[in-house]
Amino acid sequence: MIGTIGKGVALAGAAALAWGVGIERRWYATRHETLPLLRGEGRLRILFFADLHLAPGQDHRLDHVRRVAEEVQPDLLVSGGDNLEHPDAIGPVVALHERLREVTGAPALAVLGAHDRFGPRRGNPAAYLWQPSEGPRGEALDTPALVKGMEDSGWQVLCNDTSTVTTPAGIIEVAGVDDPHIERDDLSIIRPAGAVEDPVLRLGLTHAPYLRVLHGYDRAGFDLALAGHTHGGQLAVPWWGALVSNSDLPPAQAKGTSLIGTDLHLHVSAGLGHSVYYPIRFACRPELTVLDLVGR
Repeated sequence: MIGTIGKGVALAGAAALAWGVGIERRWYATRHETLPLLRGEGRLRILFFADLHLAPGQDHRLDHVRRVAEEVQPDLLVSGGDNLEHPDAIGPVVALHERLREVTGAPALAVLGAHDRFGPRRGNPAAYLWQPSEGPRGEALDTPALVKGMEDSGWQVLCNDTSTVTTPAGIIEVAGVDDPHIERDDLSIIRPAGAVEDPVLRLGLTHAPYLRVLHGYDRAGFDLALAGHTHGGQLAVPWWGALVSNSDLPPAQAKGTSLIGTDLHLHVSAGLGHSVYYPIRFACRPELTVLDLVGR
């Protein structure tokens, strides 16, 4: 009896591994949500994607982003960081960002993640289950080339900086911190309400959803924060959800929209990629997000 149970567990584990490696990690999804956050009667469509973790031979990931952008025609593009998993991915990632601007004509914002600065390194995958990873800290990547390519294509790359963006719905006030996962965030750039006159939305960006950053946006009266990094847990339990968030955010908030404090809406993308060393997704499809913001 015990032997039969053991064989059943082994077969189930093998089937789950085959599914996660062979099918689900390339089964891209598009998440659509509507949020009543705008001040006024306008409407704003945001295309948000993160965690491409691109390596050579993964153009299918880029094709999904391009196809969705062409179909939904967003009013604002947001790129959430961790684009790279290999030095040779810089050219294709820049080309993707350039193409998105061409096909939509939308203003475009970006923040960076640790994997935009360092290549991956091997580690103990089990350690991820009880504490956040330390960051990639592998080979140094050509981050200036990535940023220059994106900026030359019309993207604003916010590394501890603020900006305003003109959209069909009105002026958006934006703050973007550098990646908190490797402690590059500077919360002093988060300004209180009133710094920009009558914005229709106050938008906070961060690659990793650490609570110190999110609470900073909440205290300053921001309406919406966008983050990636978590991969939605990457390995989830069906009908339960993520086991970890790779940050201090509760795993239950590792993807989708939730509240921070009483007023800040947080949307975390489950992301599109994975480390080259752990090429698997289970019960957590890779995805990007289309957010339709409407009047309150």
